Amino acid sequence: MSTASVRERGLSVWRRVLSLSWPMMIQHVFRTLMRTTDVIVTGLFSPAAVAAVGLADLYARFPLRIGLGLGSGAIALSSQDTGGEAIENRDQAVTQAILVGLLSGIPFVAFGFLFGQQAIALLGAPDDVAEMGGTYLAVVFASAPARHVALVGARALQGTGDTRTPMYVDVTSSILNIVGSLVLGLGLFGAPRLAIVGVGIATAVGNCFTAGALTLAIWSSRTEASFTRPRDLVIAKQLLAVSAPRIGEGLVTTLAEFPFNALLLTFGTDVNAAYQIGRRMYQQVTSPLGRAYHTAASVVVGQSLGEGDVAAARFQGWATTALAVCTMGVVGVVLFFGADWFVSLFTSDPPTAGYAVGFARAYAVAAPAIGAYLAISGSLQGGSDTRTPFVARTTGMFGVLLGFGYLASVILGWGVAGIYTAIALQQFWALVVVAWGFAYGGWAEKAAAMMDERGSAGGGDGESDTDPDPTD
Repeated sequence: MSTASVRERGLSVWRRVLSLSWPMMIQHVFRTLMRTTDVIVTGLFSPAAVAAVGLADLYARFPLRIGLGLGSGAIALSSQDTGGEAIENRDQAVTQAILVGLLSGIPFVAFGFLFGQQAIALLGAPDDVAEMGGTYLAVVFASAPARHVALVGARALQGTGDTRTPMYVDVTSSILNIVGSLVLGLGLFGAPRLAIVGVGIATAVGNCFTAGALTLAIWSSRTEASFTRPRDLVIAKQLLAVSAPRIGEGLVTTLAEFPFNALLLTFGTDVNAAYQIGRRMYQQVTSPLGRAYHTAASVVVGQSLGEGDVAAARFQGWATTALAVCTMGVVGVVLFFGADWFVSLFTSDPPTAGYAVGFARAYAVAAPAIGAYLAISGSLQGGSDTRTPFVARTTGMFGVLLGFGYLASVILGWGVAGIYTAIALQQFWALVVVAWGFAYGGWAEKAAAMMDERGSAGGGDGESDTDPDPTD
């Protein structure tokens, strides 16, 4: 195939990915803006309040990770069965994923109310931080079942190629959440000034709104996906098999954050608060792109596999990765040189601001690697391979972020600069692992076998003869 032909095919993939991605980018812009607003509002109270919300969010990531994991199973099966026109199988996967998500959120409700303050104190937080963080956590965990349903429902619809309905719902929810955080947190327009409790209430209400709206959308005739009576055990088994490593990846990432935040606290509360600010800045400017590419890659690769065209799936995965590197690299440059200005929006405390600039620049340096990792891991997810990203994230978090981070910052005496270095290196390590898995792993054969097992169309077991493998 000529260079011009490859370029034309690559541009075609970029156009399709962007057509799928732009609604998700808008969705994530508003979602991250909502979380950024929470940090800004709590920053008006004190650095301790920022640290309290940041530490509570460590625990709040557990339901997030489970919801994202179940959503990964839903989007893998949904995209493959949409491509193979196995509609009944797709609706079975969607229904079962949402039911499992709803039930798995219930234990978090009890944990938040019974052990919220003790959980924050366990991280070594001062008494005032533990009290504020525990109260916030209890409020947010009350909506954990709804958060699961929202995450799974959105990804199930995205797997069918419908990225607009989740955007409409999530943007509306995020706006309501932002308004709620401002009004209830700061006591505007005659409302009581509830501080971080008000921020938590706004988040919980937003989660419930999103879950309800997406459930109604799937129930209606507006979307391709529909609910059906859950009865297929093969689909249930495959859903959990694909979801489990993704859940494990998320839980491992969250678990690693606990000792990592404890390490940060040894350098002072202002360093921990600076990390929360720097991380939030990175998420605000890069996550909308990265997460959109991750999901779009899952959709295009999964649907191509459902059609039986493995070579197209490979090409689409690499093309999406190139798009992610180019665009997120530009964003990383902007974040690096604009870090001082961005930080000034979050805090006026000089020590906190100085450290926050360093964290923001560490994430900026890693931005192209983060984009590539998300695109490739999304491609693997479309092929039902969630184990390779699990290995990449686990080894990166514990071996590089924690292991090297502690070695550099404490043993070698680099201080906070050692942590900056570990944050960047961890992202590049994870990229190397998933890139190897996508180039040489058996994800295509695994997807074909799973489609055959559940009786979906298009589950061919060989490479398509129509296009060459672009990695050759």
